[in-house]
Amino acid sequence: MGHIIIVTHGTAGDILQLCGLASGLRERGHEVVMLTHGPYADRVRQAGAQFVALDTESEYARHVAETPQLLSVRSPASLAAFYEHTGLFDQLRFEVRTLLALHRPGQTVLVGRHGSALSVPIAAAVLGAPAVWVALYPSQLLTAPVAAYFAARGLGSELSRIRDEFGLPADQGMLPTLTTNPTLALWPAWFDAAGTSAPPEARVTGFIPGDDESPGALPPAVTDPSCGVRPVLVTGGTGRMLHADFYSAAIRAVARVGRPALVVTPYRDLLPDPLPAHARWVPSLPFAAVLPTVDAIVHHGGIGTAMRALRTGTPQVILAHGLDRPDNAARLAHLGLAEWSTPDGWHVASKMLGRALADTGYPARAANQLRDDDPKHAVSAAAEVLEGLLAGTSGARAAR
Repeated sequence: MGHIIIVTHGTAGDILQLCGLASGLRERGHEVVMLTHGPYADRVRQAGAQFVALDTESEYARHVAETPQLLSVRSPASLAAFYEHTGLFDQLRFEVRTLLALHRPGQTVLVGRHGSALSVPIAAAVLGAPAVWVALYPSQLLTAPVAAYFAARGLGSELSRIRDEFGLPADQGMLPTLTTNPTLALWPAWFDAAGTSAPPEARVTGFIPGDDESPGALPPAVTDPSCGVRPVLVTGGTGRMLHADFYSAAIRAVARVGRPALVVTPYRDLLPDPLPAHARWVPSLPFAAVLPTVDAIVHHGGIGTAMRALRTGTPQVILAHGLDRPDNAARLAHLGLAEWSTPDGWHVASKMLGRALADTGYPARAANQLRDDDPKHAVSAAAEVLEGLLAGTSGARAAR
């Protein structure tokens, strides 16, 4: 039995897949510990993993409010300023200390979210322990050289100090680990092939759902059929890293096609005020339950939202801005599975939505694309890499 420690940051799209992985690892007999944000404690424990909080709920709310600043990072210096302002260097020290305390010689594999979990390579170097990056969407690997450059130039001095504190050489060259193997790539092979492919040292495992697959019950206000037409779902996910006009553009597009909009976001302040009469706002909903009740979804392009919409055969319009969203959207569009645009095209979002609503063949195309996808196989593929490291094998390198 192995002892797997996972470090991840972000919002639901960054965390729920890893909860799904943790659940699968537990079923294979491994102990799992997850270091992540306070509000995800219940989800981690439901996956059967031990939870270690990186922050409190109020600290996490402040973190989510500050992360949109990353969209304007254009230089190593601005990245360093973000780390200083948000206390991420102190969090990094806490993570390293925690990993050192939890480590079991000969039993532990460290798993870190690609790019953000810098505690993992530092702790692995101190301990001589095996470590793995986990990437959640292709652009994490495509932009890794740039991320490594920014980190080396912007964070290198402070990271050298941190390394020195833990008895390591103050080597700024440690950051090329962002571009080295082993890496788990948690998306399907067909999604990988729809754009620039992952490097050969990455193991493309498949997508691991982390949300609830059971339909569940929806609030009466959501299922009320009195308007006589099914709504369009609008969501920018569970974070705030969105273009300022995302929700306004999406809600306008739904109005122009004559549909009601069901808007799901935890953040009412991101929406127009007052909200137009055709729109209803709900802070959160189980998407497995709500997507079968709508005729289309307009969203930001997060991979978790996109994959959930595919699994329910719900036509997608993606208003993509920043981070992984344009790359995810372009891959889906290449396969005929999404309409999309960057902000310069959002003025015609209603035309994209009109085409999506008229696309009666979408459910069949989505089902055909997913016909070989198997979440259990994805978990097994990822677990085999970790188990190979535990056994001292070269299981981290993929047969592509």
